[in-house]
Amino acid sequence: MNRLFVVNKPINISSNGYLSRVKRRYKIKKAGFSGTLDPFACGCLIVAFGQYTKLFRYLKKTPKSYRATLWLGAKSDSLDIERVYEIDKTSKIPLKKIKETLVSLKGDISYLPPKFSAKKINGQKAYVAARKGEELKLKEITSTIYDIKLLNYAHPFLSFEITISEGGYIRSIGEIIADRLKTNGALSYLERLNEGEFRFKNEKALDPIKHLKIEQNFYLRDKNDILLGKKLKREDFKLQEVGEYFLVVDDMLSVIHIRDDKVSYELNGVRLC
Repeated sequence: MNRLFVVNKPINISSNGYLSRVKRRYKIKKAGFSGTLDPFACGCLIVAFGQYTKLFRYLKKTPKSYRATLWLGAKSDSLDIERVYEIDKTSKIPLKKIKETLVSLKGDISYLPPKFSAKKINGQKAYVAARKGEELKLKEITSTIYDIKLLNYAHPFLSFEITISEGGYIRSIGEIIADRLKTNGALSYLERLNEGEFRFKNEKALDPIKHLKIEQNFYLRDKNDILLGKKLKREDFKLQEVGEYFLVVDDMLSVIHIRDDKVSYELNGVRLC
């Protein structure tokens, strides 16, 4: 069964663990998800069954929006409530200063990912090394914060909503906020509201064609050339500019790469119905 949809992952379970529950509920064997949510986090998780698992990299999944609560004064190795080891008393911060701090984050921002994350270092996920107590050399990343606003401040808890580019780490953003407020901080709550156009709507099945970030192209010759895997020519397509496109032939989806010297296939044979 091919299916693309959004689930609402609950807290206190890994993304893999919740996917196993979803597979049992739908009685399906082949499934995958895009965009890992930490165990303490909840919310939007894109899931695909069958051949649709091949489409994740071609989906429109950005920007992403989150709702988070930052616990001011909490110190945590993982930057969340899972590994809090100390809590400092902090003075209440003027509301104006908090709002100004959040606004100052808009735009491009460079920072280090959390050491307890799925970021890969030399082929190994960072959290694996972190749990072993090994030293990590994380590389700085850059994210774009499109919007960030204060939702509530009941000291020492500061709740905010943020819209950020794909690959952003909200735990690290929380650390930056706390640092600019001259204190420590760790996330006590994190909910992903959406990934691009993907939102939780009672696990309604989605049409993958409507969510692909690449443009549709059309083959102008005999469709059997594609079905039989024959060599294709750039001039035989309606759109001939160099790039990635998707092609639908007899309800079969293929991703094609048009280059200067050749045309290559990818995902040839993903059945849409």
